[in-house]
Amino acid sequence: MLTLYFAPGSSSMAAHIALHEVGAAFESRPVLLGSKGTRAPEFLAINPRGKVPTLVVDGHALTEVAGILFYLARAYPAAKLLPDGDPLQEAEVVSWMSFLASGVHPARSQGLEYAQGIWALAEQRLGGRDWAVGDRYSIADIHLFRLFWRFGSSLKPDPAAFPGLTRHHDRIIQRPAVAKTIEIEKAIGYALPA
Repeated sequence: MLTLYFAPGSSSMAAHIALHEVGAAFESRPVLLGSKGTRAPEFLAINPRGKVPTLVVDGHALTEVAGILFYLARAYPAAKLLPDGDPLQEAEVVSWMSFLASGVHPARSQGLEYAQGIWALAEQRLGGRDWAVGDRYSIADIHLFRLFWRFGSSLKPDPAAFPGLTRHHDRIIQRPAVAKTIEIEKAIGYALPA
């Protein structure tokens, strides 16, 4: 049994999208950031760090976007969210996930100018390709999409500055799993910090 603890619009959106992409049966438990839901004793008993996402897998709490996405890609290989048997491309996915978690994700809080510099690196790294790694959609694309979606909605950069990332975003937002996730999370309501 899978249970996802998520805050609408937050980084947990990537795990939520991936769950829909792989077609897993799961229970969803919204934890609203604005109401300090991540500090509630019931949630802290599951994840003492008080962070989303948290995916409970048969009683085991799995945390961090990259870890959850990797688990879902490996546990549901039919979804093809990791390159098949190519160690270099698998390593590229891990490299993207590390770059996104350590460099891109915290950049937004440093202000528009700093964030634009980091996103320029992501634009260069994407290199005009359709997908982050290889010739198909992967967990790296899910994570990249969610962060660029939030960057665009919060800091409102000029889309012309990031043509490849904008095309990537526009391609991914059309995916049924992404549209479904956005619809669900929007109905609950985004309560994100600025």
